[in-house]
Amino acid sequence: MAEVEVFVGSIDQGTTSTRFIIYDRSAQAVGSHQVEFTQFYPQAGWVEHDPMEILESVRLCVQKAIDKATADGHNVDNGLKAIGLTNQRETTLVWSKSTGLPLYNAIVWMDARTSSICRKLEKELPGGRTHFVETCGLPISTYFSALKLLWLLENVDAVKEAVEAGDALFGTIDSWLIWNMTGGVKGGIHVTDVSNASRTMLMSLKTLDWDKPTLDTLGIPAEILPKIVSNAEIIGTVSDGWPIFGIPISGCLGDQHAAMVGQACRKGEAKSTYGTGAFILLNTGEEVIESKHGLLTTLAFKLGREAPTNYALEGSIAIAGAAVQWLRDSLDMISTASEIEELAARVDSSGGVYFVPAFNGLFAPWWRDDARGVCIGITRFTNKSHIARAVLESMCFQVKDVLDSMHKDAGEKGEVKNEKGEFLLRVDGGATINNLLMQIQADLLGNPVIRPADIETTALGAAYAAGLAVGIWTEDEIFASGEKVKLATTFYPTLDEERRNKKVESWCKAVSRTFDLADLSL
Repeated sequence: MAEVEVFVGSIDQGTTSTRFIIYDRSAQAVGSHQVEFTQFYPQAGWVEHDPMEILESVRLCVQKAIDKATADGHNVDNGLKAIGLTNQRETTLVWSKSTGLPLYNAIVWMDARTSSICRKLEKELPGGRTHFVETCGLPISTYFSALKLLWLLENVDAVKEAVEAGDALFGTIDSWLIWNMTGGVKGGIHVTDVSNASRTMLMSLKTLDWDKPTLDTLGIPAEILPKIVSNAEIIGTVSDGWPIFGIPISGCLGDQHAAMVGQACRKGEAKSTYGTGAFILLNTGEEVIESKHGLLTTLAFKLGREAPTNYALEGSIAIAGAAVQWLRDSLDMISTASEIEELAARVDSSGGVYFVPAFNGLFAPWWRDDARGVCIGITRFTNKSHIARAVLESMCFQVKDVLDSMHKDAGEKGEVKNEKGEFLLRVDGGATINNLLMQIQADLLGNPVIRPADIETTALGAAYAAGLAVGIWTEDEIFASGEKVKLATTFYPTLDEERRNKKVESWCKAVSRTFDLADLSL
């Protein structure tokens, strides 16, 4: 008798687009659909999304991907066993329990409107910027959800009134989607997972629960917060009105944590995801390592209620692929993002041009929200190819800054190296299809860079977690990374060390020029 087809669906709700990918038992994609959605920039440094548009984008992607897989002969209706969800982290919203409607647009992770709240807290709290680090692993920064929630509580009357009336629910995008998909106003389940919760600044890394002293200090009411669950367990089933009615939602991870699972990152292994931003995580196993070099201590994953908790060191870079979008949409230098590779390849160097995309400040390891973007070293010789190459190099320099900090924090014992003593960086995300970008990355690191055959590891990681919870895969199967590496492309460094060091020195000079520019006159 023929083996019955089994499928897992994965919702990947990112910063600029939403997708739904359907995987078969061998973790091959059999159907997918992706849509971009609107970015709102109400003021300089502010970035918002419409939560209703995001919800509809998920609904559309689910239906279209199922239609495509079905048209190709796959019996998805009968074979779909679980749904995994992965999402842009930190992006914050508050909605009404009774109407199901958002009380304000979602405030996006890269939004910098909370800088004055950050400064105020830094002055008032005895620990300053690092006051909460011991509990949650995160410094006070515009990046994290708690500060965005404080802004909503202070500035949006509808949010204040709903909190007072007991009608407000807070969540990151995972919470919003799960609540809606499991019934919404008719009994929707209000949860978040440990990885998303670890990015709010409100969860204790040790207890994996909301930290009461932090809530008290910030004046955040506990009753608006979702329940915290693991990354791989049956959360609830999809309600009617959805094309996947009755299917369990059994995996949920923030996007960077999902990519770690998709890349099978064990203790001592690191991955870098190149999307809107770039995010480098090193799995530190069951040990919480506090960074002394500007990184975040965060949760990696917890694949089941009783499963061990893996932690990570993370370096977050706000602007990576977004700089390419800026060249395309704001400067009209290219008409599609993929054109940058050919444009940059016309020159063999950036011609002494260094570009630092500090559009809304700099994240790790600098943490300067007073930084703004600069392009230095421009001469009459400079052309658009030099600038395109400098933009690609800016992504790679930022990743190198983070990895240098990681090497210092984790030490020799905390990293896995190959038989040649090389530290291998696993890479993924949309920008990694750019071969020139990957070669520049290997050259600037002085270490090999490994790109998997399937670069959409974020969606794959969420599918793995969901499939694990319902018994489709075992943890051993998910982390059998040897087979995956055989199908990967490896980029080896070709730049000599002296040239690399000189370029890094010039980059650091460029970064120093970005500081204290937030108040430049209009």
